[in-house]
Amino acid sequence: MSEALLREYRVCEEIGRGRFGAVSLFQSLDPTRPGSFAVKSISKASVSGDDLDSQCLLSEPKILSLLSPHPNIVQIYDVYEDSTHLHMVLDLCNGPDLHQLLVNAGRPFSESEAAPLFAQLMRAVAHCHRHGVAHRDIKPDNILFDPTGRLKLADFGSADTFSAGPLSGLVGTPYYVAPEVVAGRAYGEKVDVWSAGVVLYMMLAGFPPFYGETAVEIFNAVLRANLRFPVRTFGSVSPAAKDLLRRMLCKDISRRLSAEQALRNPWTASGGVVDNDKNDPT
Repeated sequence: MSEALLREYRVCEEIGRGRFGAVSLFQSLDPTRPGSFAVKSISKASVSGDDLDSQCLLSEPKILSLLSPHPNIVQIYDVYEDSTHLHMVLDLCNGPDLHQLLVNAGRPFSESEAAPLFAQLMRAVAHCHRHGVAHRDIKPDNILFDPTGRLKLADFGSADTFSAGPLSGLVGTPYYVAPEVVAGRAYGEKVDVWSAGVVLYMMLAGFPPFYGETAVEIFNAVLRANLRFPVRTFGSVSPAAKDLLRRMLCKDISRRLSAEQALRNPWTASGGVVDNDKNDPT
């Protein structure tokens, strides 16, 4: 491990592991910046070559530095490199992620529970897009919470910049990936809006809007984009929430909301407290 890293931080324990490395709890040895941090260590051997994963992972520190600081995005503090690994010192978010919160709840979230979380997520996404960054892997597992309970969008290992032109490549997680990505077309930042719409649907329903038994079946369902609101689950969900979902999970990219528009949507802005007496075409 990097000698410079170990001069500044004390390693405590491993708290997570992924395809490209581990995340560990570190304690700062700098009295001017005390506290605990997460250190994400990326194995260079696992990302060697010219594949898309390698390019994105090695650019993650640069992208996080571009986006930091933001209250709803995991902040990067330091980057260290040794012969085998790249180490990023990040905000510590060691509580349950959004996926775990949904599992622990054992039920869908109410609108008043979901809306404040969704607003924080869209603030993060809008900030990314203002800086020319598409996250490309928004899902509950990558939505973390700091010790104060503040939402933090994390894991920018699939992120890329779109300011120089459209993006390409099948990147993301099957349930959450946008149809234009599955179709193999060039795409832009609105893929994140689609993914965030799936996250909102998951919070309100407890299951994804497009599903299948295999990745191929899921992708086919995403391509069809046949959005439904089962009465048993959505009978008590407001027309305003369903309207927002329709506008985010819209296959026509030109009609899909931007992140800023989703953030300013009345349902989001009201904290999920809306007039349920509006006519609902569902």
